[in-house]
Amino acid sequence: MTKMDLWKLTARETADRTLAGDVSVEAVTQAAIDRMDAVNPALNAVVESLADEALERARALDRQRAAGGRLGPLFGVPVTIKVNVDQKGHATTNGVEALRNLIAPANAPVVDNLLNAGAVVIGRTNTPEFSFRADTDNPLYGRTHNPWGDHISAGGSSGGAAAAVMAGIGALGHGNDIGGSVRFPAAANGAVSIKPGLGRVPAWNPSQSAERGMLAQSMSVQGLIARAAEDLNFAMPSMAAPDPRDPFHVPLPWRGAPLDAPIKVGFTKETFEFDLHPEVSRALDIARDALVDAGYEVVEVDPPLLREAALTGYRALMGEMQALMGEDLRKYGSPTLNAIFDEYYAQFPPYEGADLLRALAERSRFAREWSLFLEGYPLVLTPFLPQPFFRPDRDAEGAEGVREALGSALWSYSMNFLGLPAVCVPARLAELSDGPVPINVQIVARRWREDLAIDAAAAIEARVGRLCDSLWARMG
Repeated sequence: MTKMDLWKLTARETADRTLAGDVSVEAVTQAAIDRMDAVNPALNAVVESLADEALERARALDRQRAAGGRLGPLFGVPVTIKVNVDQKGHATTNGVEALRNLIAPANAPVVDNLLNAGAVVIGRTNTPEFSFRADTDNPLYGRTHNPWGDHISAGGSSGGAAAAVMAGIGALGHGNDIGGSVRFPAAANGAVSIKPGLGRVPAWNPSQSAERGMLAQSMSVQGLIARAAEDLNFAMPSMAAPDPRDPFHVPLPWRGAPLDAPIKVGFTKETFEFDLHPEVSRALDIARDALVDAGYEVVEVDPPLLREAALTGYRALMGEMQALMGEDLRKYGSPTLNAIFDEYYAQFPPYEGADLLRALAERSRFAREWSLFLEGYPLVLTPFLPQPFFRPDRDAEGAEGVREALGSALWSYSMNFLGLPAVCVPARLAELSDGPVPINVQIVARRWREDLAIDAAAAIEARVGRLCDSLWARMG
């Protein structure tokens, strides 16, 4: 591998080489920046290049290594940060024109944790307005394009992060997920991502002027998007380091105790009122067979109360959004975003007043039933979406567009309401009439056992291969 090809390394491979002194952090960082300069103009995934400060940090890390200083586990790994999270001295725009000048006074915990581990931030990535679409486009920065082609949305809301990682811009992309925002773009781009469980990764934005609503606090988590499953288990312990600014963070060890083999995996193809596309069915079969061959015991199951939990959770979230953010969305959101929210409210009628309080109380019932279910099945293999990923702006095409892009994603936002960890991993590359489309599946885990879900994703990846290799061959 030449110095020009260093951008192809995984996070673990990069850290292994920089820690061993085989390659300098500056060389790795320059390679990532060169790749960004080469492919980002066509993708618009990174909306703020941090090339100069990244190279300055890289040289400082190289000097630190030469002096025998402390080297973190992510030493020299190039990463990106989503523009809805505070990074000192940079605007936390959240894709909104009115927030263009909201300069962060300090880093969010997740940024500090990555920097303390030795990572190098090379850029900040795009998100839709208010980070509340399954597609990534906004009036401030424009559209992020999927590196597989313009026939597929880049997903959202962490669309910039996923498109960047898969195109080779940084080994890791930070994202966050309140209803699917690290899993939608992973599915769109063929990346692998982790939505940690509630309490795993500390979160807070020093720039915020008020606390978020309780559902936003309990459904939103900070996660990662990567090209290789092993990078999630490699990097997430650093992301999950404690920070006193999040008083509800739970500082448990990342890896739990080994389970007796074979680990039982519940398996379902249930998509409720939505048709299961043959390509998604094939991807689920491939994932199931990969797990069986890897030594897991896979059993068909009927998970409890999934649809009810999903719809209750999303209607409650819409109620909280309408009450606490409705005025800002109307005032600062584009006509496109407001039309989409009108359709969200139509398809997910917001709970209000006592009904909202009852919905919040019901969350414990749903979570309890799933906790009991996961005692028997520590992992559950599920669809993520019932159909291949949709085209750009599908969610702006009225009722049917919102129904396909978001309404069908019951397996996504249910996991946020339940607070459970979920990994999204590619299991197939479908060659459809418009072009290639990655097909991802989801692995849900017991609370605090993200590591088990990632291990299972790695077993699927071992069968399927990393989709980035096919993508890079196509990109040239």
